[in-house]
Amino acid sequence: MLNLKKIFHQQTTQREALVAGQVVPESSRCVQCGICSFSCPIGIDVRLHAWRGEPVKSSACLTCGECVARCPRGVLRFEHTNLFENDLFDPERRL
Repeated sequence: MLNLKKIFHQQTTQREALVAGQVVPESSRCVQCGICSFSCPIGIDVRLHAWRGEPVKSSACLTCGECVARCPRGVLRFEHTNLFENDLFDPERRL
């Protein structure tokens, strides 16, 4: 028998991790093959971010994980970011 509660919990946990994360490269291992950029459905130049050693902070990034999954050397990973936990984004905050 399928345990639907377990399946939905796994999907929710994965979705929350993707929303709260960003793609981070380990530039010293990158060989600049460009597969990550080619795999990005939005067209973000992930290879350039990897070359610079900068996380992908583009608001267009879907955090779909295609670049991370397709990298043949495992250079890319998801890392938690506290971008939305900052007081600046609190809708109740008065300016």
